[in-house]
Amino acid sequence: MAGRGSRLRPHSLTTPKPLIAVAGAPIVNQLVLEIAKVVEEPITDIGFILGDPAFFGDKEVDSLKELAISLGAKPHIFRQDQPLGTGHAIMCAQSILEGPTVVAYADTLIRAKLTLDPKADAVIWVKKVAAPESFGVVALDDQNSIINLIEKPQEFISDLAVIGIYYFKAIEKLKTALEKVVAQELKAGEEYQINHGILAMIKAGAVFKAGTVEHWMDCGNPEVTLQTNSQMLELKNKEGESLTHPTAKVENSEIIPPCFIGENVRIKNSVIGPGVSIGEGTLIENCQLKNCLIQKHTILENLRLDKAMIGNHVRYKGNPTFVSLGDYSQLD
Repeated sequence: MAGRGSRLRPHSLTTPKPLIAVAGAPIVNQLVLEIAKVVEEPITDIGFILGDPAFFGDKEVDSLKELAISLGAKPHIFRQDQPLGTGHAIMCAQSILEGPTVVAYADTLIRAKLTLDPKADAVIWVKKVAAPESFGVVALDDQNSIINLIEKPQEFISDLAVIGIYYFKAIEKLKTALEKVVAQELKAGEEYQINHGILAMIKAGAVFKAGTVEHWMDCGNPEVTLQTNSQMLELKNKEGESLTHPTAKVENSEIIPPCFIGENVRIKNSVIGPGVSIGEGTLIENCQLKNCLIQKHTILENLRLDKAMIGNHVRYKGNPTFVSLGDYSQLD
């Protein structure tokens, strides 16, 4: 979680990207809970690798600790002070790198059954994509074992994109491989990546299998985050999750599902949905909104919006068809 989420600005300027609420809950909370639900093993420890304490402060740390404790796990907070790559980030948590472990990047949401192959030393979850040249992909042999990892291949090698979730039966083997990687001096512009450690393990004979997910949803920039919000609302609605808080007040308005309506939200003289999430304490009046993601304690009046992403503590009156406003903005 140590990145600054620059592609999601302005929304990630004041709120760390993994803590931005999508479909009613922070991205990292949903990811951790989904992994906990499907791995079918007790979770004893959860480590969060964070960046600058000025960005990930006490409030954010406390919320992450509460998340771990709610799952019966011991929370651990680690800091990556320099952006030296995913391999370096993992090594920041080296004190808990022991035994069976899941490693996940907290900017993605999934729906999956993470079946663990007992013959595998590790599993990398992948998803078929239409444009593999934009992703890191895996190459497989005829036994469905991973034999190579290639970042953004210019020629077709595979359409199985790595989604950023990994399982290691004994993560100390990855730790040993990464220790050798991070001991090497970097050239300008280089980083220590998890792939370096994985490829070293494969070369040493470790068996890596490819797992698949039913749904993989990115939260990398405002456009795809809005798509993810709508998709997550549809999934939660089908799964029977309650999406309207009992304290929400809807007056003379139409709600077209699926929508998430948070605690103490007030909606007056409006048409909301489908695909709209509205965070705690927000007021919506005389608006038509669809496919929108709106955070907490915001006031929107006299708006007709489609595919808008609006931050916390925003006050906005107007009538555009698209807008992306960060926290604490005011536009009349």
